Amino acid sequence: MFGMGPLTPANGFNSQADVLVNTRFAADTVGATKMDRPEWGAVDPKTKDVYFTLTNNSRRTETDAANPRAENDWGQIVRWTEADGQVNAKSFNWDLFVLAGPESDSDLAGASLDGGNIFNSPDGLWFDADSRLWIQTDMSESVVNTGKWEQFGNNAMLAADPVNKIIRRFLVGPVGQEITGVVTTPDQKTMFVNVQHPGATTSPEDFAKGSLVSHWPHDGALYPRSATLVITREDEGIIGA
Repeated sequence: MFGMGPLTPANGFNSQADVLVNTRFAADTVGATKMDRPEWGAVDPKTKDVYFTLTNNSRRTETDAANPRAENDWGQIVRWTEADGQVNAKSFNWDLFVLAGPESDSDLAGASLDGGNIFNSPDGLWFDADSRLWIQTDMSESVVNTGKWEQFGNNAMLAADPVNKIIRRFLVGPVGQEITGVVTTPDQKTMFVNVQHPGATTSPEDFAKGSLVSHWPHDGALYPRSATLVITREDEGIIGA
């Protein structure tokens, strides 16, 4: 808030507008925790807890409780519970919902990961009406399916239960893409999921030769296309139930 603590003209803040426009500078000025690349946020419709994905930060050298790994290649999801469940609360409790990464890192905090649900670089985040948490990953096309990232395969979407912290992989995207954006119809029986820039791992040299790593979603087409998936259950039931 403008005028509180160091958020004053002496430090470059001349109005509340300055605080809002220069949010990161304001946060640094008051000593806020530097987080590992926040991406998406979501609010549990039942508990009103707030979740944020911290995608990764390979340049981190100093760790803290919320960002416990140096050279954080994998990312994490942090959960906040505001005092008395009020959005205008001035205090909150928090925990690490899950530390993403390989199975060997899964015992550090939060939900348990194993060979069937390991993931890294959480990005997209959304709660459905039944408080299922949908997690989408965004490994950079420069590293996906190479080196230590190879164990994760392509970018994917997972579903998590916030209560028992069970996480299950729901879908895996095609080569060289990012899964981003998800919503369902009000009856939760039809889901829409975006597949962004498939084939982006094609090198410039191969692209020039017409040798692309993906032709998704049409195998007969030369160029891959970003698209929105429409997902339904064979029994016409609720997605994720």
